[in-house]
Amino acid sequence: MPQTDVLVRLRRHAMVIFEAALAAADPAKAVNSAVGLEGDDLVVDDLRIDLSAVERILVVGAGKATAAMAGAVEELFGDRLTDGLISVKYGHTVPLTRVRMVEAGHPLPDRNGEDAARGIMELLRGAGPNDLVISCISGGGSALIPAAADPVTLEEKMELTRLLLAAGADIHEINSVRKHLSVTKGGNLMRIAHPARVLNLMLSDVVGDEPDTIASGPFAADHSTFADALDVLEMYRLLEKAPQSIVRRLQDGVAGLVSETPKANDEVFSRGWNVIVGSNVLSLDAAARSAQKLGYRAMVLSSRIVGDTTQAALFHAAIAEEVRATGNPVAAPACILSGGETTVTLRGDGLGGRNQEFVLALVGTAARLDDAVILSGGSDGTDGPTDAAGAVVDTMTRERALIRGLDPGEYLRNNDSYHFFEQMGDLIKTGPTLTNVMDVRIMLLG
Repeated sequence: MPQTDVLVRLRRHAMVIFEAALAAADPAKAVNSAVGLEGDDLVVDDLRIDLSAVERILVVGAGKATAAMAGAVEELFGDRLTDGLISVKYGHTVPLTRVRMVEAGHPLPDRNGEDAARGIMELLRGAGPNDLVISCISGGGSALIPAAADPVTLEEKMELTRLLLAAGADIHEINSVRKHLSVTKGGNLMRIAHPARVLNLMLSDVVGDEPDTIASGPFAADHSTFADALDVLEMYRLLEKAPQSIVRRLQDGVAGLVSETPKANDEVFSRGWNVIVGSNVLSLDAAARSAQKLGYRAMVLSSRIVGDTTQAALFHAAIAEEVRATGNPVAAPACILSGGETTVTLRGDGLGGRNQEFVLALVGTAARLDDAVILSGGSDGTDGPTDAAGAVVDTMTRERALIRGLDPGEYLRNNDSYHFFEQMGDLIKTGPTLTNVMDVRIMLLG
């Protein structure tokens, strides 16, 4: 059954709005918007650094978007840039001339990432008080510069992370543990770089944009302690299951036998600056402006939607139905936007990701709404272990699926959203976007 002209237009508009959100998260544009040169001065907001007094400019970093960020830094500084080394996810590359680049494993760390971490530390150890370090940090950076603290091994850290995830630990709890098992995370790279000046540019992929959470905060002050990390293992009853080398290190840290991660009052941060150059909030704002230009009344619900994907979908369904019934919180034609990052509760053995599952859970809702299109996509172009960024549904998706003999509810119960949307032709495939600012959800009510 063909879609109506209205639905075709709404689908086209949804993609235009999604692309506007991606454009706002473009790493190179984000760096160029935040950083500039005025003569010999490097200018970032109210900060000015006199480059005539700088001997060397070094670039380091890690993350899915870091290559594009480093490219913008190269273009900005040109021949003034001395050296650099970054770690990026396989395939997330751009041509660079002065900054060396290592492709490494994500989300599972590998030896390439370890080698990159050691190389970055070696470069930073050679930095002096008259040098300037430009750090380019983005989502995924934590896995891309793994360097376990003695006597812990990389394999043991990975095993503990799996145990914590299986136990239901949140990102802050997991970070408090892995920062204290690493020589790169939790401000440790800032400690190594001291006394050089460090400008830490961050493209945020975390709710709230906390610098110490983005890529586990390699250049940011750590608010957690060894005691906090040990409390997490006790809370989830993992003291017996966790590798004993990890338990011993945390216990030694609590006893003061191992140096704590650097805190906000540590002198190493006296010559460092953290700058958020891109985030989910900025992308949602750009999406809202794009929707308004297309004639919609736009509203951003929140950039902090977390928790179970299906429950988040039910919340969005209630908002869409309220708009149709009462015109609240915004009257049609409406564009309801949200961001953040939800989690999928696995019940089946299908293939998919949180964005595809989100819209699959809304097939029935869309069918009850006149002229509705719902899209959800990952800003990095990847949704779960698939080649799709997300998917889109509309008022007629359910009817079209039933004609094809597809039961949306059955695919949802089996967590098989990818194969449902693959057969429907409704997957969104962008390829690697070289950015990462969490997810963007768009509900259009014509």
